[in-house]
Amino acid sequence: MNVRCATIEDLLNIQHCNLLCLPENYVLKYYFYHSLSWPQVSYVAEDENGRIVGYVLAKMEEDGEDAPHGHITSVAVKRSCRRLGLAQKMMIQSYRAMVENFNAEYVSLHVRKSNRAALHLYRDALKFTITEIESGYYADREDAYAMKRDLGSVKAELAEQRKASTPASKLLTFVRDHNAKKKPSTPDEAQ
Repeated sequence: MNVRCATIEDLLNIQHCNLLCLPENYVLKYYFYHSLSWPQVSYVAEDENGRIVGYVLAKMEEDGEDAPHGHITSVAVKRSCRRLGLAQKMMIQSYRAMVENFNAEYVSLHVRKSNRAALHLYRDALKFTITEIESGYYADREDAYAMKRDLGSVKAELAEQRKASTPASKLLTFVRDHNAKKKPSTPDEAQ
């Protein structure tokens, strides 16, 4: 299985996956809107034959009053490919891209109160917290948990990775590793 950034060419297959997996469906124009506006933050999972088996459709929120933040619009994985960690991998890639490309402070999403598997993924594996319950959020009037994940730790991790990948830091790591491997040949050299 491969996880990669979604492209315009994937949209029909994303829509098909959505129709198979979820009761909330969108017109193709909505997928185009996400893909053209924020091409960096939506991801797909594909099987060994290149078929789309899951997706994360994401966007950046554009209300100017709040800190820059992303929103996960929809997540789905085909039943035959669930419990392989694909949703988690796509979610992590998506919110990392939100930080790298848009300096997002946090990411939000909604989940049906009855969707225990998704709630477990978001709350327990991905460290989202419930911020409120939105009554009648879905078309069938089911309530939703509004959830949020702070991205400060992701920002720190990405900053550390950038710092570790600079030429100077690579040289220091090489010298440190080289010196650690060098063993003193006489007792005098050991002191």
